Amino acid sequence: AARSDGTRFFHADVLQWFHVITTIAGRYGVVRKVSNIGQTAAHNIAGAHDRIKIQLQTIRENKLLRILFVNYEYPPLGGGGGIVNAWLAEELAKSHNITVLTSQGLGLPLHEQENGVRIIRAPVLFRRRQAAANFASLLAFLPSGIRSGRRLLQNKPFDIINTHFVLPSGPVGDALAKYASIPNVLSVHGGDLYDPSKWSSPHRHRVLRIWIRRLLEKANLVIGQSHNTLDNMRRFYTSAVKSELIPLGIRRPPKAAGSREEYGLPVESTLLVTIGRLVARKAVNQLVTAMRTLKTSNADLVIIGSGPEEEILRKQAYSLGIQRHVHFMGQVSDLDKVKLLRLSDIYVSTSQHEGFGLVFLEAMAEGIPVVCYDFGGQSDFLEDHVNGRLFPLNDLDSLVQGTIELIRHKDSRIEMGQENLRRVEKFFIDTCAARYEKVFEETIADKNLAAGLGE
Repeated sequence: AARSDGTRFFHADVLQWFHVITTIAGRYGVVRKVSNIGQTAAHNIAGAHDRIKIQLQTIRENKLLRILFVNYEYPPLGGGGGIVNAWLAEELAKSHNITVLTSQGLGLPLHEQENGVRIIRAPVLFRRRQAAANFASLLAFLPSGIRSGRRLLQNKPFDIINTHFVLPSGPVGDALAKYASIPNVLSVHGGDLYDPSKWSSPHRHRVLRIWIRRLLEKANLVIGQSHNTLDNMRRFYTSAVKSELIPLGIRRPPKAAGSREEYGLPVESTLLVTIGRLVARKAVNQLVTAMRTLKTSNADLVIIGSGPEEEILRKQAYSLGIQRHVHFMGQVSDLDKVKLLRLSDIYVSTSQHEGFGLVFLEAMAEGIPVVCYDFGGQSDFLEDHVNGRLFPLNDLDSLVQGTIELIRHKDSRIEMGQENLRRVEKFFIDTCAARYEKVFEETIADKNLAAGLGE
């Protein structure tokens, strides 16, 4: 049984169980010599555990871990997985030595220090967009990341690697952990295991399933941010891994106020807002379609984000004659995002799947209800009729009717928004970082214990 301090057994535990085993063995005539050898081994095992217990205490007292994050996307490149990695790295950098190995593109510097985090970027070719990577750039990160990581490890020791996304970051983190003989904690984010909107989703391809299963099983620990993500891991890949659930966290939003006039938004309308990369998985085209009905309830849709689908969505709004009710804000600053959320009344999403859904937490932190499908990690913290409305996947008619009900009943919106303000307190980045810190310490201790027993 695991102990709260990270060790697995105490000295007395080992001797107690050994006494039971040898007593039973003695009744069946097991040779006393074996008993003596076993007792010596038991003392050695218990002694190793005692040493690891002391080491774990020392780690916690020193409050300094040397952590290498491996993530092919890191701001300003990529979406939510890179953003939350940056928040986590910067929070941990307040107490620890943090380095991030990521991909370089779009003229970004190869080396940078930002908010206490050292950033090393491995050169990759063919990256064309800030918001989304293409297949060539993903593939290029494997050899480039391993090469840059080895150079880094030759000059700087680390205690642990935390790899984010099983593909394409997974092979890089795995290779570097083996090279440096240090533990690797693999954080899976959902879309790297299961994305129903893509034919390339790894769960659809046998070779990728085998590759991912091996990477999961080789990691010292796998962290999933939602029950949905861990369930998909077990369903499509393997359950033979040590795993832990650690929900993601967001930063506490700054105090900021804006006006609808400032952003060219209608003052009297009920504002619906959605945030995310404009890619197929987000299915924002469904929201645009829904506006044909919702506009009659004096509603407008605010779309925050950019991506390859943006021009298609603009043409869709124009063809439906609702362009005046759909407002494309593009990529905005964090401050503008907070202001726009505070000016909005309801957060809406028709995403086909979210491994977790940071944007839902951001909406919750501004005290507005959430309307979305009930398929994904958000079901861990969203409840129908409690802090939002949840509907079966792609049941757009029901989603539209539920949104109309909230538009008409302001009291319900306020009540759900207040519940979101209460619930979101458990999902800020300091809580997430504290849990990561704990599993890092325990994983290092476990790795050292295994090494000690092997000597």
